[in-house]
Amino acid sequence: MTTFWDEQAATFDEEPDHGLREAGVRAAWAQLLLPLMPSDSSEVVDLGCGTGSLSVLLAEAGHHVRGVDLAERMVAAATAKASAAGVAAEFVQGDAAEPPYAPASADVVLARHVLWALPDPAAALKAWVRLLKPTGSLVLVEGHWSTGSGLKAAECEALVRAVRSDAEVTQLRDPALWGREISDERYLLVSPKRPQPRHK
Repeated sequence: MTTFWDEQAATFDEEPDHGLREAGVRAAWAQLLLPLMPSDSSEVVDLGCGTGSLSVLLAEAGHHVRGVDLAERMVAAATAKASAAGVAAEFVQGDAAEPPYAPASADVVLARHVLWALPDPAAALKAWVRLLKPTGSLVLVEGHWSTGSGLKAAECEALVRAVRSDAEVTQLRDPALWGREISDERYLLVSPKRPQPRHK
């Protein structure tokens, strides 16, 4: 698997939603993700960060971003992208299913098109939730594609609800996000940590 993604690194950004090179696509992802950040300088962990496009987008908005990817060439590309943008996002090689970060160290755990590819999504989600601060949010972008691979929204929601009480799904049909019209299922799942009511 590592070899496969290393080989993909050179052309990964050719997909509009991977490279965010088109202004309209980049703006659409900014409009989607930035309002989900709980503060102006949130601690964000980007799991399976690829070439770091979303990490850099968030870092440019003032957030402190740490990214991890299994593929060494993806990490190298992400590091170079952050340097070129003049932001201080940090990238390391590692397993997104077992992130190398301290528990309760993130305001947001972000993963795009990662959960479906993991051998044990349920175990990965438990590890991801452990990274969150008490008021942290899990932000997932997933899909079920025309190839038959991926996770349907209902499947993903059930997995998340096994570890978090809240899960809100929004379908992502806007062509601006993908640089083209789509016919498969793509969605955003946000699991915020809501304040618990005080009992008398």
